[in-house]
Amino acid sequence: MASEQARARGTFLGRVFGAAALRAATYEDVEADRGATAQAVVVVVLSGLAAGVGARGFGGGEIGDVVFFALLALAAWAGWAVLTYQLGTRIMPEQQTRADVGQLLRTLGFASAPGIVRVAGIVPQVSRAVFVVAAVWMLLAMIVAVRQALDYRSTRKAVAVCVVGWLLAIAFAVVIGSLLGPGVS
Repeated sequence: MASEQARARGTFLGRVFGAAALRAATYEDVEADRGATAQAVVVVVLSGLAAGVGARGFGGGEIGDVVFFALLALAAWAGWAVLTYQLGTRIMPEQQTRADVGQLLRTLGFASAPGIVRVAGIVPQVSRAVFVVAAVWMLLAMIVAVRQALDYRSTRKAVAVCVVGWLLAIAFAVVIGSLLGPGVS
């Protein structure tokens, strides 16, 4: 039974579901597996595409709108990841913090798994709720990912690192979306 669970955890879908379920063991697994980098990229891209498609529920129905919002979601994730790395490894490390960029990017990539639900935002009546739930869920996943990847003993420190990066990434997305994005209702 235990080997079946370990095997399922190591599969792509097992990792996606484990990351979305906020399982610390899943984040430890992808942190240690250099081969999971491509999988993490796929998760980030799927999450970004889901944001682009889901944003249609806000009134942007053109393919260009979908592409814009998908790229904006990817850029916001990248900014969040860079900020998290800098905050977590340089500004707020704990004594035992040891992480390279690859380890952190793999775990942060899988932390975007909850963002895949944003595709449900295509339904106009639930768009806002879907995006809010996805954002909070991704923040929680990021906290677990950062705690595991940076070997933090303190969940509070992981929360601080993630919330600061999250708020800055949201501000970035709002500013860029307002300045360059299509009008949405």
